[in-house]
Amino acid sequence: MPRPISRRTARLLVIAVCVLAVGAAPASAAPTLDAIAVGDSVMLGARWTLRDKGIEEIDAKVSRQATTGPGLLRERGDSLPQHVVVHLGSNGTYTLDMCKELVRTAGPERTVYLVTVKVPRPWEARNNAMLATCARRFAEGRVVLVDWHGLATRRPELLYADGVHLRPDGAAAFARMIARAIREASTPGRES
Repeated sequence: MPRPISRRTARLLVIAVCVLAVGAAPASAAPTLDAIAVGDSVMLGARWTLRDKGIEEIDAKVSRQATTGPGLLRERGDSLPQHVVVHLGSNGTYTLDMCKELVRTAGPERTVYLVTVKVPRPWEARNNAMLATCARRFAEGRVVLVDWHGLATRRPELLYADGVHLRPDGAAAFARMIARAIREASTPGRES
């Protein structure tokens, strides 16, 4: 019959198990970025990789129109996190007034990240030019333009044959690009 262990030994075993459990946490777990990502089916395809990069709240939906953006942010009100990532404009035109309303709705204390679109449709160039114009209309640091269009154009293998939706490597690249933009904008000493 095995000998019973002492209370001291039992406590040491519990401590050892706790230390091992803490040490076993995945090294790739990203810190939370205090961000929300709002978008269409492209962002929906990257939701798990965005979460892996520290963006915990993803509100993405198939066929979402840009007109819904301000309302989605308004619904959250003061509960919006510090960083608001928006990828809209894949499903139709996106006006400068809509974009400015979206940024204003997020509020002056938040940083908005406008992600350009890669979609082989007549509105692609117009929407991307408008997003760049919108970003310039606000104080430096208030709006960050994230150039998904540029990366996806240089690396078409990131997209499925439709030229819009993300392959697994595309989802990873999309999420990395957004997380990097947030981290760079959050760097201490950065002027806003």
